[in-house]
Amino acid sequence: MSSDATPHAAHPVRPITDDEVEAFTAQLDLGYHENPPQEAHDLWMRLLPRERTIAAFDGEELVGTGGEFAFRMTVPGGAAVDAAGVSVITVKATHRRRGILTAMMRHQMDGWHERRDASVAVLQASEPAIYGRFGYGLGTQQLALTIPRGAEALAAVPGSEKFRLRMTDPLQAYDRCQEVHEAILLSRPGMLPRVGDGWRDAALADHEFAREGAGPLRCVLAEDASGTTVGFARYRVKDDHDIPGRPSGKVRVQEVYGRDLASYAAMWRFLLEIDLVSEVRAAVPTDDPLMFLLADTRQVVPRLEDSMYVRLVDVDRALAARRYATAVDVVFEVSDAFCPWNTGRWRLSGDADGAVCERTTAPADLVLGPRELGAAYLGGFSLGALGRAGRIEELRPGALAEASRALVSDVAPWLPFGF
Repeated sequence: MSSDATPHAAHPVRPITDDEVEAFTAQLDLGYHENPPQEAHDLWMRLLPRERTIAAFDGEELVGTGGEFAFRMTVPGGAAVDAAGVSVITVKATHRRRGILTAMMRHQMDGWHERRDASVAVLQASEPAIYGRFGYGLGTQQLALTIPRGAEALAAVPGSEKFRLRMTDPLQAYDRCQEVHEAILLSRPGMLPRVGDGWRDAALADHEFAREGAGPLRCVLAEDASGTTVGFARYRVKDDHDIPGRPSGKVRVQEVYGRDLASYAAMWRFLLEIDLVSEVRAAVPTDDPLMFLLADTRQVVPRLEDSMYVRLVDVDRALAARRYATAVDVVFEVSDAFCPWNTGRWRLSGDADGAVCERTTAPADLVLGPRELGAAYLGGFSLGALGRAGRIEELRPGALAEASRALVSDVAPWLPFGF
């Protein structure tokens, strides 16, 4: 984001200085109604370079916060795009409805467009309706699963029994886990890499605040005959005895990955068969293989949750960065009041090998806005479904079906960790 202040009536917006970190984190506590330990604040501020923070001021008083992380996000077709991960957005309760959030959003969006360092912005929305005003559309969902004891039986997966499982220290195993994560990073849209010590420390944070009443972070590796790590799981167990004499601990899965189905099934078999627990809780992609491996899914309690919201900063660069399931040649007419540089007609031509998106004077085939483009960008929601909901206007018969087939992803997009 720009290092210059963005003027906005009585509330200028700019990055914070080192002297303002304490006021910044104090406002985060107020905004999120939390009281994390200082080490949690220190970790967050290590992840956020000063130039990627923003704050709004009323005189000398800090009244709004925000920040961004620089990611390379996986998009359909196994490519990656520069994405800004928007985070820590708050406005002091005494300063609501004064245009402060709009000013911070404007500061970020103008900066990305001018510098051309992020063609897509993503965030997790505390209140989705708020960010729809700025063109963010729901791009990924997840299944929050509660798997009770008795529903843990898995279908047989050839080769899943051949791995050696080893309990290990999460920090000592981190690099080996990273190798597994990086091996599958480009296989699912929405996936984000962890780069640097800061994201390592965030993944392994184990203070009491991070535990949320559960025990310490555990890590289990799956290794093949050569000693290569092919899967891992990080989890916690909350000790609970609802009924005296009947152990009912709860496993909270933080992450579980495998290089292939066999290693993935081996990790899940371990998690589901931990002794002295009554349930396992985890968040997984909406098309996760686990739901097809469990023998009795009726006992599983799934909850569909919204996850990551997507905003195309620059329509042309974003659409050209991904690949398409089928050949497509369509003209979008985009109406984008918040990012007027996107308004107009864009011709998208592409297939599985690449794409071009350029301005055109050709007649429009489809009329839509930034929220619809954001929702469809990672392939989890079809343009056809959005059209049937009245969110897209079709001007050329057949264009909606053509574009919908091209933009959909065979693999459901998913946000693997929060930011």
